[in-house]
Amino acid sequence: MVKRKRKIEPEDTLMTLSDVAEYLQIAQRTVYQWAQRSQIPSFKLGNVWRFKRSDLEAWIENRKRETPRAKAD
Repeated sequence: MVKRKRKIEPEDTLMTLSDVAEYLQIAQRTVYQWAQRSQIPSFKLGNVWRFKRSDLEAWIENRKRETPRAKAD
């Protein structure tokens, strides 16, 4: 099976768990666990997790601001 690259989607696109894992370059299991624990913006449609791209972008920016930085001398 040939895996194809996906094109970049608009900000309001709904992403699947596997889309998010690929986008964040982490394991699908990690995304699933974060979603279950409300550690990443997500919601369920029926029995499947969905993620809004713009929510993820805001979450990433917030995480960047919260990350401790070493002070320059």
